[in-house]
Amino acid sequence: MSVVGIDFGAQSTKVGVARNKGIDIITNEVSNRSTPTLVGFGARSRHIGEGAQTQEMSNLKNTVGNLKRLIGRSFNDPDVEVEQKYTSAAICDVNGQAGVEVSYLGKKEKFSATQLAAMYLTKIRDITSKELKLPVSDVTISVPAWFTDAQRRAMIDAGEIAGLKVLRLINDTTATALGYGITKLDLPGPEEKPRRVMFVDIGHSDYTASIVEFRKGELNVKATAYDRHFGGRDFDRALTEHFADEFKEKFKIDVRSNPKAYARTLAAAEKMKKVLSANPAAPMSIESLMEDVDVRSIVKREELETMVKPLLERVTAPIEEVLAEAKLKPEDIDSIEMVGGSTRVPAIKDAIAKFFGKTLSFTLNQDEAIARGCAFSCAILSPVFRVRDFSVHDIVNYPIEFTWEQSADIPDEDTSLTVFNRGNVMPSTKILTFYRKQPFDLEARYAKPDMLPGKINPWIGRFSVKGVKADANDDFMICKLKARLNLHGILNVESGYYVEDVEVEEPVDEDKMDTDAAEGEQPKKTRKVKKQVRKGDLPISTGTNGVDQTVKETWIERENAMYMEDKLIAETDEKKNELESTIYELRDKIDGVYAEFANEEEKDKLRAKLTDMEDWLYEEGEDTTKSVYVAKLDEIRFIAGPIIQRYKEKIDAERQAILKAQEEEAAKKRAEEEAKRKAEEEAKKGEETKPDEEMKDAPVEGEAAPAEGEEKQQ
Repeated sequence: MSVVGIDFGAQSTKVGVARNKGIDIITNEVSNRSTPTLVGFGARSRHIGEGAQTQEMSNLKNTVGNLKRLIGRSFNDPDVEVEQKYTSAAICDVNGQAGVEVSYLGKKEKFSATQLAAMYLTKIRDITSKELKLPVSDVTISVPAWFTDAQRRAMIDAGEIAGLKVLRLINDTTATALGYGITKLDLPGPEEKPRRVMFVDIGHSDYTASIVEFRKGELNVKATAYDRHFGGRDFDRALTEHFADEFKEKFKIDVRSNPKAYARTLAAAEKMKKVLSANPAAPMSIESLMEDVDVRSIVKREELETMVKPLLERVTAPIEEVLAEAKLKPEDIDSIEMVGGSTRVPAIKDAIAKFFGKTLSFTLNQDEAIARGCAFSCAILSPVFRVRDFSVHDIVNYPIEFTWEQSADIPDEDTSLTVFNRGNVMPSTKILTFYRKQPFDLEARYAKPDMLPGKINPWIGRFSVKGVKADANDDFMICKLKARLNLHGILNVESGYYVEDVEVEEPVDEDKMDTDAAEGEQPKKTRKVKKQVRKGDLPISTGTNGVDQTVKETWIERENAMYMEDKLIAETDEKKNELESTIYELRDKIDGVYAEFANEEEKDKLRAKLTDMEDWLYEEGEDTTKSVYVAKLDEIRFIAGPIIQRYKEKIDAERQAILKAQEEEAAKKRAEEEAKRKAEEEAKKGEETKPDEEMKDAPVEGEAAPAEGEEKQQ
């Protein structure tokens, strides 16, 4: 069972997995640690991730990015209009949702943003599964803190369409905070002052600041603020607009009139922005940008900062907002952790450091911190991993209220109630009590629509409570509804039941015992009290922003069909490439390594077959089925097989001869070593006996040796 955390980004996605007693960021099919968040559509198949980026410039109108910015939104949302500036495909209405119209398999098709996100998540699932060599199902996915109920439901639906079980949707900065806190062994204890850390996350398209309090084994998000239209792409766009003006004046070309030229300029601007983060100036050159004109330019860092001055003036706004929300001052923050690619921009770092008057912290991996936190979150929720106990308490970002029709029997009844206030801990459960004599409905909506991103509909859901009736005395039924804001930040009325007031007896605690009562133990005093006792369940029917189940099932079937089509096309292309490489390889080898293993007749026959096959491949065989390519490969192998077999037999014989020679050499060496060892042992034995022989002429201890010329007496 795998544990996977997905940092679903606007520009690229990173995947963290729990293994080897830690978190690894996995690589994709081209060994990159991040995968472009792009989905492209072609005449034969889809291109997702790296494949989509490869063909993006030649297929702009059918390549879609910024999936995170479109999901869960209606087509008429002003924010969707903003996204059209950053999306080359045409955004359209798909059953009320934002989606795109593209050309796929030679005809126009419409796909919702939920479907597009599902397509992309399917690719991420496959990349992860291939790396882990395990099927992937349980995942945690990061989402921006400003996502609403509708956007979160759409992300869950996308995961389900992709065959994934989303254990938790976690806010980006909360995931970062978890990755930061769970590895720290020096956090203060429960009774000590908490460590306050501000996480500043500025990515490709948005900016989030969160204040988090850490104690041993837990984190509490105190406040979160954001700027949804502040990110790296705004710097890229500013540079591109500068170049568009410069090229028009200097080279007399208008890149704004040519989508491909504009996209190439945008890509060059992004590279230049990254260079300027580390260097005072950067050059830019694009060959044959438009009308065969080569362009070049150079920009200094100060010039870029002037271009984005209105943007830089907003740098501290989310920080000021989050401090006000948490009722804290800059000096109350112990550390400022910077994550996200855009926090590398010197002007941004300088502005934030100046605001706090202290050094910023870059202890986390700026690109991978969210993915690591997501993987930790998934590991905590997974039964197969043991993780250090760590509680995550996130907060509600938008207040939620319930409204209902006034009961005719209760003329002064309030008809609305804010159940989850901004800043409430999440997940959270509240019990709502209603007095009714007949079934009733209630609606949930965001209490302050002006706080929501764009013009998202504040409506969350409608809940119809069934089975309500008056009792035998025509009194109200006391209805209890359990409203829950779950781990994902999604609201549901999970269950309903009714209670009755029942009189029960309970013992009374007496302060003093009668010490004079020696006759024995006195009977305990009791009193009658009214208690509410659960009597039965109330069925609830729910209507929310989530995709209708029948529509979702249709989308699942469609995704599976497209997935199998893509797989077949990939396998067909693989066989076509194999056929082509086999033709060239055999043509080269028949006059090379295979020459001595075939007679002239066999060679001529194979050459003729290869020529015929090559002609077929570049004419009729340019686009055919997988089975035809396999059949053509078999035809070639039928002729080449005996030749290759003879070659392999000779190679095997040579290999066996080498192995035999090596074995004989090793045996000879072992024999020589054994003989040498025995000789050494014999020599050693000889040395041990030699002193005894020499001693026979030596004087006995205590006996004087005879003088020179004097014989020893017998």
